Amino acid sequence: MLTVHHLNNSRSQRVLWLLEELGLPYEIVHYQRDPQTMLAPASLRAVHPLGKSPVVTTDDGLALAESGAVIETLIERHGNGRLAPAAGTPEAVRYRYWLHFAEGSAMSPLLLKLVFDKIENSRMPFFVKPIAKMISGKAKAAIVMPNIESHLDFMEAELGKSEWFASNEFTGADIQMSFPVEASQARGGLDAKRPRLMAYLERIHARPAYQRALERGGPYGLLS
Repeated sequence: MLTVHHLNNSRSQRVLWLLEELGLPYEIVHYQRDPQTMLAPASLRAVHPLGKSPVVTTDDGLALAESGAVIETLIERHGNGRLAPAAGTPEAVRYRYWLHFAEGSAMSPLLLKLVFDKIENSRMPFFVKPIAKMISGKAKAAIVMPNIESHLDFMEAELGKSEWFASNEFTGADIQMSFPVEASQARGGLDAKRPRLMAYLERIHARPAYQRALERGGPYGLLS
């Protein structure tokens, strides 16, 4: 049986969702972030040297990490033609693109915004805080937010070409893309000005498998 090493409020939530879509049996080992640092506990390093989630362990001794690679591997092994376009089709090219875009492009400026927001809100000597806030604000205004905006515009336009990211059929690429789109709504300024992305969120949140994954995974902070 597959075991998901699941960190709260993390990318591993979409792995639970994938397994529910595939109808595969699995077990969950839960890990909680440190409430001060928000980092994963050291115990995750016993499963994978980087100590990050998601990690999926298999009966044959594999420890699968990196959510895009986990999604692609599980669909190849267990999809039986589901959740991935047929090889050699234009949809398969788009599918692979979105699997990589989610972490390779979309998440980078969102992570930077999270870091700069934390700097602005961190405790520090009073005489340092105005300087830190000024540097952080300039970095966000000049680099971070323009990149987030351009990515959101791009994703909004691409969803005008098909109902889902890779094609008119729901695929694993949509599971992979869920995290950056949810993160964009939580902290990147995504709102009703981009109706296709908002409709995409409504569609994924309404899927029964998504709801089952939430029930098993526990509270998911990106939705709050």
